Amino acid sequence: MLDRTTLRDRADEVREALAARGADADLDTVLELDEEWRELKARGDELRHERNQVSSRIGELKQDGKDEEAEEAIERSQSLKAEIEEIEDRADELAEKLDAAMLELPQVPHESVPVGEDEDDNVETRREGFDDLRELPEEITPHYDLGEDLEIIDEARGAKTTGSGFYFLKGEGAQLEHALIQFMLDLHREQEYHDVFPPVPVKSESMRGTGQLPKFADDAYRVGGSNEEAYDDDDLWLCPTAEVPVTNMYADEILLADDLPLKHQAYTPNFRREAGEHGVATRGIVRVHQFNKVELVNFVEPEESYDRLEELLDEAEEVLRQLGLPYRILDLCTGDLTFASAKTYDIEVWAPGDDMEDGPDAGGRWLEVSSASNFEEFQARRAGLRYRPERHESAEYLHTLNASGTAVPRVMVAILEYYQNEDGTVTVPEPLRPYMGGKERIEGHEPVGESALGAGDRE
Repeated sequence: MLDRTTLRDRADEVREALAARGADADLDTVLELDEEWRELKARGDELRHERNQVSSRIGELKQDGKDEEAEEAIERSQSLKAEIEEIEDRADELAEKLDAAMLELPQVPHESVPVGEDEDDNVETRREGFDDLRELPEEITPHYDLGEDLEIIDEARGAKTTGSGFYFLKGEGAQLEHALIQFMLDLHREQEYHDVFPPVPVKSESMRGTGQLPKFADDAYRVGGSNEEAYDDDDLWLCPTAEVPVTNMYADEILLADDLPLKHQAYTPNFRREAGEHGVATRGIVRVHQFNKVELVNFVEPEESYDRLEELLDEAEEVLRQLGLPYRILDLCTGDLTFASAKTYDIEVWAPGDDMEDGPDAGGRWLEVSSASNFEEFQARRAGLRYRPERHESAEYLHTLNASGTAVPRVMVAILEYYQNEDGTVTVPEPLRPYMGGKERIEGHEPVGESALGAGDRE
């Protein structure tokens, strides 16, 4: 949530910044509501002061025998009380409207963010890992076909049991998923992240605290109700990212400067109603409704947050560096920032199996596996996250940052495509082998059931 004082004092700057990110924000209405609310609060304070003065005179007038004047003072006090109540009711009504309007305003981009309309205007800052590529097969099989050939990814049975966008991982596919999760957790512990294992359902209040609500209700899975129905603070949603429960761990609390920077990592399954066109871009396990991810959440002092953002980016990159996967870094433009972010770097891994128009010269496509973002105090204001710089000083809002470390299914896609061999097997990256019982290659499994007989796969 933006600071109302900043909104008031720098309205033109905020208006220009929100326009740069393509936000359809009715800032004038917000400012009008705020002005009327402040006028009512000031008028209410004046009337309360007058009523206190009148009330204090009533006893004195009665004591002096001035009963007629005392009765007039009582009537005036009652009149003031009624007027104050009317003003307070209107102020409460305005405050509710103002809070709702403020929740709809996105974050103001940092001055370093490149100006642009959409993802086409993002700035590629560098590429890593392309100078020493492994030798790839002449024809690279896309992960969705390879996964089916090896019997390690089963989309059809996932759709049968749950619905489109869900899938089974089997045998070595499931092993690879578990290996990636544990590898990431161990790596980030070495980077001094403290583990938390959060609850998966989260309240509406928590979703609002990190900016998922009210703007993106349609993208979330609500528990026990339709997304179109009104929701309360205590209604539950399936976790769209561990950012939500972990950031809200300290909601309405005051941390100490000695606690910061506070670095948490959390593994969770995540649930999102991914929308998009069907086709190659969404085939397989790239765009799905349930996926695993290790999330890195940071709480820092404001003056340190942009240095921490660069460090956070490096910590997320280390996953791909150790796995030997080529990737690139994008500095997101104003029009492609998420609702709550002031600045974001995307990490996109190279998956060579499908040639896309926006892919690299080497072919294939880019898959976003992490977004390292600085939210400044935007989330902190919404969730009530504060810290005390010194024990004798007033509490201030801290800054929050997060990054995925990283999205597991898309990293798996990159491994299956980049590390595949001419014979259809997949080389297991060395850092993952200890988590897979020393296995060096994924060789696949025999299919099961009568359908396999019918397809001629089994005798």
